Amino acid sequence: MFSSIKTTELNKSRITELTKKFGLNAENIIARIAFAYSIAKERKMNLSEIKDSKGKEYSKNILFGKYINYYVAIICQHYKIYKSDPSLHKYIKMHIDDGIELIYNKYSKHQNFSSTDFLIDILEKQ
Repeated sequence: MFSSIKTTELNKSRITELTKKFGLNAENIIARIAFAYSIAKERKMNLSEIKDSKGKEYSKNILFGKYINYYVAIICQHYKIYKSDPSLHKYIKMHIDDGIELIYNKYSKHQNFSSTDFLIDILEKQ
């Protein structure tokens, strides 16, 4: 199992900006939302397209807390892999990066969105 996940360098600043914009207390919350948003879009990541890992670093405990097994299970089911697969952490990283990019791009188009507005908007479209 992995010990930490690092986002892309570009997403490091986006995470900080989105956390402030949405009034979240901790940056791991936007990372969890980003992960879920990417998975909910049923996107499949291609490991050959993994981006840099020079950004925000999260330990697995800070990122997922006591719910880590649920997040691992989501990835395992999504990719039909076992929890000991060496690519597991790469998929998690890629979904966090993907979700951050999706949220940031949507936020950039709707500067007046609050976190509640954003979450309601994406949930209604699912």
